[in-house]
Amino acid sequence: MARIVSIGAALQDVYLVDHDDFGTNSRGFFNQLELGTKVDIDKIQFSVGGGATNAATTFARNGHESIFMGCIANDPAGTAIINSLDDEGIDSSYVTYTDRAQTGYSVLLLAPSGERTILTCRGASAKFELLNPDDLDTINPDWIYVTTFRGNMDMLDQFFTKAKSLGSKIMFNPGNLELQHRRKLLGLLSDVDVLLVNKSEAKQIVEGSSLNELIGRIRNYVPAAIITDSNQGAIATDQIEVYRVGIYEDIRVKDSTGAGDAFGSGFLAAYANGKSFKDSLIFASANSTSVVQKIGSKAGIINQNTKLHSMPIQEIR
Repeated sequence: MARIVSIGAALQDVYLVDHDDFGTNSRGFFNQLELGTKVDIDKIQFSVGGGATNAATTFARNGHESIFMGCIANDPAGTAIINSLDDEGIDSSYVTYTDRAQTGYSVLLLAPSGERTILTCRGASAKFELLNPDDLDTINPDWIYVTTFRGNMDMLDQFFTKAKSLGSKIMFNPGNLELQHRRKLLGLLSDVDVLLVNKSEAKQIVEGSSLNELIGRIRNYVPAAIITDSNQGAIATDQIEVYRVGIYEDIRVKDSTGAGDAFGSGFLAAYANGKSFKDSLIFASANSTSVVQKIGSKAGIINQNTKLHSMPIQEIR
């Protein structure tokens, strides 16, 4: 068991599911919803989302001491988030409350294909300046798992510096706003132990078009890196081996929300439990595959006792 702090967003999610009006056309757009009309929705479903709470749930279900750090408000959505964390046995004592904004909220329009359009009011979840890096002194974590700080590079630097001073390891899944500060991001990567990005994000960090080119260049900045490529799987390296990872199962996607969070946190959940780099990648893929088969980013998260089957994974170096 490891002590893992997940730092990032917590959101109240509401899913709107409709099999007729939310159909998509050949361009990948929802069919037109005309202004002034009323659309009957087949189903509405509430859940708790946000990359950091998704990750924290994976860690808790896999036997780790899981702690969430993020910002919410004292409102019904904030209460729902705290209740969800409590239900999963996640330590919420380092949550920051603010009266400057409402708790973050997302409305997800879910298409029959499992793809979705997300309307997000980030609210309190983006108030990273209110978090306190010195809280890590008290927690003394083995790992911190960091999702987007909405481009607040100074706060990222403070958290990374504090973590390294404590001997904590860092897994980092940057967002688009961090990628816009490429020079500063590259400077931060010297503190990162495991970097998780998708293919398009990797292209914003280093030159290259193929997964092999991208992983070959990113490995110059971090000890371990994982680049995902949607339904094409992933490529990963720990500086010893390079693995090309296929799809765990060819299944029908019900909801793609949280797939990336499930992959990244699934990897670390297994890796921090002493699994090999290769076996941790398999667990990551299995966790992501399970999540997309259910509506909501947490319902399908698996635990350490889940029986896994073999999958396509090739050592390419």
